[in-house]
Amino acid sequence: MEKDLRGYWKKNLQYLGVLLSIWFTVSYGFGILLAPWLNNFKMGGFKLGFWFAQQGSIYVFVILIFVYVFLMNRLDKQFGVSEEEG
Repeated sequence: MEKDLRGYWKKNLQYLGVLLSIWFTVSYGFGILLAPWLNNFKMGGFKLGFWFAQQGSIYVFVILIFVYVFLMNRLDKQFGVSEEEG
């Protein structure tokens, strides 16, 4: 059982690392570092760099929450720690 829980947490940390990296890239990279270059493009009438800084990073964060829930539900079932199996 101990080995299974180690694998569970290892996979959980991998998910967190990937999802937080995506969020960091979108919010900091696109919203701040690449904003001047992205401002050459428009989305919904606004410069794309501004859009990522004001709206895009929030939308991506909410989407990542749902992705994390989906991945964790699948991982819980895989390792037999799902609340549904109780």
